[in-house]
Amino acid sequence: MRILALAWEFPPRIIGGISRHVAELYPEIVKRGHEVYLITVAVESEPLEAIVNGIHVYRVPVQDDKDFFQWVGQMNAHMLDFAREFLTINPMDLIHAHDWLVEEAAIALNHEFAIPLVTTIHATEYGRCNGIHNDTQRYIHHKEICLTKASQRIIVCSEYMRGELQRALDCPPEKTDVVYNGLSVERWQNIAAYRQLDLGSLRSKYAKSEEAIVYFVGRITYEKGIYILLNAMPKVLAAMNDQVRLVIIGTGDAYSILLQRQAWDLGIYHKVLFTGFMADEDFWEFQKVADCAVFPSLYEPFGIVALESFAAKIPLVVSDTGGLPEVVRHQITGIVTRVNDANSVADGIIEILRNPDYANTLANNAQAELKERFAWDNLAKQTEAVFLKAKPSGSL
Repeated sequence: MRILALAWEFPPRIIGGISRHVAELYPEIVKRGHEVYLITVAVESEPLEAIVNGIHVYRVPVQDDKDFFQWVGQMNAHMLDFAREFLTINPMDLIHAHDWLVEEAAIALNHEFAIPLVTTIHATEYGRCNGIHNDTQRYIHHKEICLTKASQRIIVCSEYMRGELQRALDCPPEKTDVVYNGLSVERWQNIAAYRQLDLGSLRSKYAKSEEAIVYFVGRITYEKGIYILLNAMPKVLAAMNDQVRLVIIGTGDAYSILLQRQAWDLGIYHKVLFTGFMADEDFWEFQKVADCAVFPSLYEPFGIVALESFAAKIPLVVSDTGGLPEVVRHQITGIVTRVNDANSVADGIIEILRNPDYANTLANNAQAELKERFAWDNLAKQTEAVFLKAKPSGSL
């Protein structure tokens, strides 16, 4: 098949999870004998046309705009202009769109060129916001409904998300296919192989030698449930004789300030380190001295950070929301706690820190699952099967 892909982010432009998903899925699709032509947004210092790991990448320039939705409109207009010209000499068998941000271009191309449309919905506005409450959310919600209705097949990353699309977007479950996210072999090897010879010196950058290191990594937003982790820490510190340091890694300046104030009010500010942004290489190095990862999300369609913890052999504690319980099997590959329950999260952390042999077993089991359930070559095969469902019989 010849596949035209539309995505608003692609490395080195990394805003959320779509970028890495696209960059890791499509090379495996190419290995299966297909051609992938990706239209995305131009980035400074990157060529407008290039072949990246077998993907034909076309980057369209989009001018900065303070109004995000006007910027998205510009992006779709530029993608559409480029695609119309491109398709006149490069016929395609399929369009693969990623999320509502490319809805206008995807639907227009589907209608104008009669090319089947498959859409991957990575998350919904309804899920992120726990409902639709204002005009901005209604605007995005409407785009998601239009895109899913226009698509011949929908791909989601978890069974939870299949149900969410049915509830929130009235998307028939029989039109929706579940294909998990994965972790590329290259990224896994980078995470697992990264070594720091002087671990004592490295640990001292984040904690005292006698302190266990518990961490969260991700966007610093309300839906990630970091406030629940902070509320859990007094119980953890009491159980572990105060010998724990919490490290919070990620960006989100306005919300970070509120969380720092919460830590101060809880009397644990001296036990919490907010690092801000951390480059991959620094994070892989940091993981070599960490004892437990915690992801207490309120909303999480899948949870790619869980797979990265699997790769690093870090025991982890997650909440039972969204796709996380599908990714992390309770007491087999990690500990699953009740969502929005600080006591439950605290108990999970304490169990990990008090039982290093058990924690190590969880981490070993998780690595085995990473090979079996979350390898991109298998996930690409599943994605290919969805593409074939959408492709009319008799086409190339």
